[in-house]
Amino acid sequence: MTGAALLSVEGVTKAYPGVVANDDVSFSVAPGEVHALLGENGAGKSTLVKSIYGLVQPDSGRMTLHGQPYAPATPHDARRGGVAMVFQHFSLFEALDVAENVALGMENPPPLRQLARRIAEVSQAYGLPLDPGRTVGHLSAGERQRVEIVRCLLQNPRLLIMDEPTSVLTPQEVEILFATLRRLAAEGTAILYISHKLQEILALCDAATILRQGRVVATCDPRESTARELAELMVGGTLQTPTRETAEPGAVLLEVRSLSLAPANAFGTALRDVSFEVRRGEVLGIGGVAGNGQDELLAALSGERRASAEAIRLEGRAIGDAPPPERRRLGLLAAPEERLGHAAAPDMTLTENAVLSAAARMNLTRHGFLRWRAARDYAGRIISAFDVRTSGPGAAARSLSGGNLQKFVIGREVLQRPEVLVVNQPTWGVDAQAAAQVRQALLDLAAQGAAIVVISQDLDELMEIADRFAALNEGRLSPPRPARGLSVEEIGLMMGGAHDMETAHVA
Repeated sequence: MTGAALLSVEGVTKAYPGVVANDDVSFSVAPGEVHALLGENGAGKSTLVKSIYGLVQPDSGRMTLHGQPYAPATPHDARRGGVAMVFQHFSLFEALDVAENVALGMENPPPLRQLARRIAEVSQAYGLPLDPGRTVGHLSAGERQRVEIVRCLLQNPRLLIMDEPTSVLTPQEVEILFATLRRLAAEGTAILYISHKLQEILALCDAATILRQGRVVATCDPRESTARELAELMVGGTLQTPTRETAEPGAVLLEVRSLSLAPANAFGTALRDVSFEVRRGEVLGIGGVAGNGQDELLAALSGERRASAEAIRLEGRAIGDAPPPERRRLGLLAAPEERLGHAAAPDMTLTENAVLSAAARMNLTRHGFLRWRAARDYAGRIISAFDVRTSGPGAAARSLSGGNLQKFVIGREVLQRPEVLVVNQPTWGVDAQAAAQVRQALLDLAAQGAAIVVISQDLDELMEIADRFAALNEGRLSPPRPARGLSVEEIGLMMGGAHDMETAHVA
């Protein structure tokens, strides 16, 4: 790592109606440096990196790259300057193969056969092996991440921006990614790294710039800090740790017996003989690598996919073939993983999105007409109770940062006081303070007598809030076990498909 800056950002400011996203932001990244960009949801991180990548034009300030003035008008300009970005959300076509997807992201791709050879060479060289001919729809989440990274590496970037790159990776895949990033840094590539997983920042990064409400509030060497110290710099106060009252679980509220379901599409996962039950006041955590049936399980429980009536019972009532509105009326609510487009309609306001799932339980209609004042009040309650950073209930869902929209989606369901709540990735892309708040809300709901099913790839999260733990592997669910005392090795075996733990121990 050299002392001279590869990228310098000086006094960058960007404002939108009602909010200043970046306020006089200055920092620099040196060649070979892994530099963390930290902050709460809505702190301005996304706007800042979009400015660096040419997706957003700052209102004022200046940037230099390689010592020269740098003001990219488009991502094409950024890539031409040696800047590449791996986004949090994949931009891949499932029906195309790896080489075809990589070609679509290149300015002047070579012939596919030549490109395929290059993909194989680069992916092997950096420890991210890929088969250029495999259809993307058949790849795991970790392999799809590799496609995005290799596509960037083929551009020979001097600055690589990584936005929440480990949100869908297993611990083993994270280690592979970190080894790749360390090698890139050793070769002189500067890396700007955004993540809410602070332990990753401590393990990987050489420096950190911390944003709060659009302004730089601190710079530090994360190797000389603790995760808690970084989190408290981000929030500007003391970080609260989720707590819960200990109590014996009550009667069974949700019972799933021999639930089997064909995949919804060619790239989906079939559910195979899934069985479990959740009691009043209990949190069941379900872990697993992405793509092993998590979305399909939530769809079956929410009613988006129908099963046999007897496969799912709510307080003894067979509901496996009931539609979502009936399940919601009976008290089974769900919040899916994909917040923008599935959990929320992007172009609808927060008020309208509140109506979409809460109309019946929150009495937001009368004689077939919407009660708009009541709907706005309910959206306002969610915004206030879950500290959603937005201009108000009239804001469009797509205008919120990912973490703030996630808080709104979870809050919308929690405040309806469900009997059973099923959530998939409840704190995905959410900062430490907001994640603690969401987890506390789930624990409080359980303490009030609800049954909670948390589907998550964040094992730390599941171990923090779950009473029992089960793992999904290729659509099969392991028998739930008490979460307290489970070792990482046991969890790994369960996630890998060793559902008979006694046999696994003998082996």
